[in-house]
Amino acid sequence: MWFMEDRQSQLDFTTHMANLNNTASDNQPSNLVAVNAIMSNNPPPPLDDRLYELKPAAAAVFRSQTGIDDDDVLKKHILVVQAKAYKIFPYPCIRIFSFLRCVTTYSVDTAGALTAGDRLGVMNAPAYEQALKLGRERKDAVWLDIGCCFGADVRKAAFDGFPAASIVATDLHPGYWDLGHELFKSTPETFPAHFIAGDALDPSILSVAPPALAKPDSPHPQLSSLTSLNPLHGHVSTIYAGAFFHIFDEAQQLHLAQALAGLLSPEPGSVIFGAHLGLPEGKGILTQTSAYSTDLHIFCHSSDSWEALWDGEVFEKGSVKVSTNMKQYKDLPDSPWVLVWSVERL
Repeated sequence: MWFMEDRQSQLDFTTHMANLNNTASDNQPSNLVAVNAIMSNNPPPPLDDRLYELKPAAAAVFRSQTGIDDDDVLKKHILVVQAKAYKIFPYPCIRIFSFLRCVTTYSVDTAGALTAGDRLGVMNAPAYEQALKLGRERKDAVWLDIGCCFGADVRKAAFDGFPAASIVATDLHPGYWDLGHELFKSTPETFPAHFIAGDALDPSILSVAPPALAKPDSPHPQLSSLTSLNPLHGHVSTIYAGAFFHIFDEAQQLHLAQALAGLLSPEPGSVIFGAHLGLPEGKGILTQTSAYSTDLHIFCHSSDSWEALWDGEVFEKGSVKVSTNMKQYKDLPDSPWVLVWSVERL
């Protein structure tokens, strides 16, 4: 369960959540409403630096990007940014340093179980190499990261060769993108990826359009001038949605899948991929209490229901290849399952 150390902290958190909820329009769906619907009203736990773990592969990237070689200095730098981010919104993934593990590989035991210290970040997805290949070989390839937080995943993609100037990232909270520059000691000039702030459920930011059947007649949009994702309809080669879908209910997940499908290029090989909490069978509400988090009430798909959603409901059946793989964190409370997936245009 989430907790605060004192009554004043509880009152401060209650006020903070009320202020966040008041930002949601009565007439527009909101990511904040979706998030609050799956999280209990208990105050979040305080930050705990004992959860900090920077594995060698991640440390190499952070040292390269920040220029900080001393481990203690690097840790202090990361903790300062984490604390600022937690004040924007207390997502559990920020508390458990998920953003540090986007650049590491995960290990599995013989049963395919993940360990608690691992995260299914962008480079761990089977479709990652396909996405990088598109960046190398396709003219005007665009990578979109939806729900990007600090942008750690797209920084890894750029580190591995996808042109940073061809990357678009979006999040509800623009402060996270700013903190990403602080975390990696970059500027918009040294890391020229493009950021769009907005609610993915707001049609002025992301509207639903039918999947493109041919390359758009419209010219390739100027990424630096975008204030909405809608000009990208039919232009995006790669869409990454990591730890994104599970914060929404069933209807919203379908809506967002349809909206992202409309952005995807019709060229064969164009891909949407990601990972989020799932169920080994069927679909429905997952309720659990995490030692690192709070009481969660999340709508989850299984491999079968997720494949049926994309191949036949979102896209015309047979026009895409859907790949799924269920992984289980056996050493966490309730042993949650993670659905790793990709949708590739044929």
